[in-house]
Amino acid sequence: MSSPGPDLAKAVRHQRHDVADKPFITIWEVTRACQLACLHCRADAITRRDPLELTLDEGRALLEQIASFPKPYPLVVLTGGDPFERPDLAELTAYGTSLGLSMALSPSATPNLTTARLAELRDAGGKAVSLSLDGAQAPTHDAFRGFEGTFERTLESARMVTDAGFRLQINSTVTRSTVLELPRLLTTVLDLGAKLWSVFFLVPTGRGQQLEALTADEVEDVLHWLVDVSRFIGIKTTEAPHYRRVVLQRLAAERDGADLGARGELYRRLTLATAELLGDREVRERPARPPIDVNSGRGFVFIDHQGWVYPSGFLPHRAGNVRETPLPQIYRESPIMRSLRTPQQFVGKCGVCEFREVCGGSRSHAYAVTGDPLASDPTCAYLPASVSPDGPLLSEAPAAARMRAHAH
Repeated sequence: MSSPGPDLAKAVRHQRHDVADKPFITIWEVTRACQLACLHCRADAITRRDPLELTLDEGRALLEQIASFPKPYPLVVLTGGDPFERPDLAELTAYGTSLGLSMALSPSATPNLTTARLAELRDAGGKAVSLSLDGAQAPTHDAFRGFEGTFERTLESARMVTDAGFRLQINSTVTRSTVLELPRLLTTVLDLGAKLWSVFFLVPTGRGQQLEALTADEVEDVLHWLVDVSRFIGIKTTEAPHYRRVVLQRLAAERDGADLGARGELYRRLTLATAELLGDREVRERPARPPIDVNSGRGFVFIDHQGWVYPSGFLPHRAGNVRETPLPQIYRESPIMRSLRTPQQFVGKCGVCEFREVCGGSRSHAYAVTGDPLASDPTCAYLPASVSPDGPLLSEAPAAARMRAHAH
């Protein structure tokens, strides 16, 4: 790839602060309680609140720890389970807002989500709400979520969210059984007035081990399709940081008149379906929203309901507990966090990839498949320029040895 140039430099948003000093976003699982039973749940959510979850006072202390990072403060998302299972959610939201934090919420579409509750949280300072929609039709989504009627409830909840004045984000998990519904799902997301579509690529952890993930080539096809539709809605990928690599490659090829080669059958089917669905619609195009270079432990941190800190909710490698150690100290000093911020330590092709600083691969997929969070991302089909396609695969150190190395 030739020199980036000004256009490519703006194609991916870079964090403007030292990623070793503070995260860009913090996700706090305020409770694991949830009335749904989603097939892909990373958390094995439970129907009742865990008595060991952080109390209101401990939650306030955690928010104070987040506000102790330098300004601009990390974004805060209160998730679950279902955060609406906590009766003190508005108090937590208001307290975070009083500290100057930008507070967002990620509830489940259950009877807990009401207009009154949304109004209370909006008054408390909540700014954005994300809802999950994993299928373009009720049978698909309801099967995913474990309860009939969840699809229609989600659509109604989305309208309630926007009516309450929140920015709406839709989250969708892609699996082998749902991928062909993406074009129709796109039209639904547009109709709901969402500002951002976050596409999750299934990590085989928690209940998600029961589902079938896409192959690396299929992931590549979906990422190229997402670049295509990013002119209609802001796109964010979760556990597919190579979306940023695809964005850069596409722009470089367009600038240089180069050919990236043929795409696969899945890309063709998604593209044809999208053209048919959008053919008679008036869809406003917009400049593509540049993705931001955030990855597990590198601008991103997850705190579970008991205060345990992880690089990601999909990477179950504990870095510490906020009940014992302040979050800034854990984020800055934990060996696993430090290792994840050093892509030169990655093994296999991710360690030598020319896109490692802006991508880095999904550390969660690497961990789920190999047991080593520093291994190559098995969902990435790209072969780095420095690796000969005819040569042997780059060696991966045994996972046990690698884990011992970055556990100290």
